[in-house]
Amino acid sequence: MGLYAIGDLHFSFAAPKPMDIFGAHWKGHDKKIIENWKKTVGPEDTVLLPGDISWGMRLADAAADLDVIDRLPGRKMLLSGNHDYWWKSSSRLAGQYPKMKFLKNDTTVWEEWFICGARGWTCPNDTAFSAEDEKIYRRELIRLRLSLDCAMGQGAEKILVMLHFPPVNEKHEPSGFTEIFSQYPVKEVVYGHLHGESSHQMALEGEWEGIRYHLTSSDYLDFCPKRIL
Repeated sequence: MGLYAIGDLHFSFAAPKPMDIFGAHWKGHDKKIIENWKKTVGPEDTVLLPGDISWGMRLADAAADLDVIDRLPGRKMLLSGNHDYWWKSSSRLAGQYPKMKFLKNDTTVWEEWFICGARGWTCPNDTAFSAEDEKIYRRELIRLRLSLDCAMGQGAEKILVMLHFPPVNEKHEPSGFTEIFSQYPVKEVVYGHLHGESSHQMALEGEWEGIRYHLTSSDYLDFCPKRIL
């Protein structure tokens, strides 16, 4: 059984939103993702979806996208991104989609690994970081710690953290997120959010201070789920 990840699906089946305004490679991206997913992921595998899943503003709009994801092979673990405005109640989502895990302030298990996470936010000393950014950033640090503490309460020895935003700024300076990682048995970090060649080139990828980092934005992965473990 494999663990895969792909973020930033940006599905919009209920009210189609052309994504090729962000580049020709985005044309038909939803079909590419579905086709590659079916070729790559088996029914016994698990897929992490670190945010920006649907353009829907309400759950009624996002349901068409979630229905498609629900029918794809494998178990799914979802995290909200900055565009997932439809994600209001995790308990309601869990009731509507019982086969999918909607991660928020808690943890879930894959084999011997505990999956934790938070949406994250822009980090200090990035290109722009306002007083409002500071407020949201601090709140997301709390949410991350809540998730990690939940895992530790269940005896976690190996943790994979899923974020939507990168855990560091453009200069890869330490942040509150990386400080928290160092206080727990975090071994892998999966994130998305970054789009375009210039952003991809600045991404934190590979091993850094004993932790492996994976950028999993769909365009970075050429719209194909990446095997993490």
